[in-house]
Amino acid sequence: MQLTLLKTKLHRACVTHSELEYEGSCAIDSQLLEAAGIHEYEQIQIYNVTNGERFTTYAIRAEAGSQVISVNGAAAHKASPGDRIIICAYATLEQKEVANFKPTLVYLDENNHITNTRHAIPVQAA
Repeated sequence: MQLTLLKTKLHRACVTHSELEYEGSCAIDSQLLEAAGIHEYEQIQIYNVTNGERFTTYAIRAEAGSQVISVNGAAAHKASPGDRIIICAYATLEQKEVANFKPTLVYLDENNHITNTRHAIPVQAA
């Protein structure tokens, strides 16, 4: 059996650009892509914390150190500069791989600087 698990996320990234006329995709500072382990052209899910929109696109590189998060093309209707978003990528694993798997969780501040990285989400208390 194969299972799809969270591979990585950029948590609460801040959208810096929203370009309707761009070819498409989501441009992400290449240093953030590297920190999260997201590959250029990899499918990503974006969850907009500000307005509740959820959509699928793919990642492209933005200039290293620019802190750019640019939502482009049709997706530009779903996110505006200043919106806080969660960018996730998933992996399909064999069930025997799941026990040893740990996601990469990258937490960002309002300027898209890394504040923390973890490999587990704390258990939610009642």
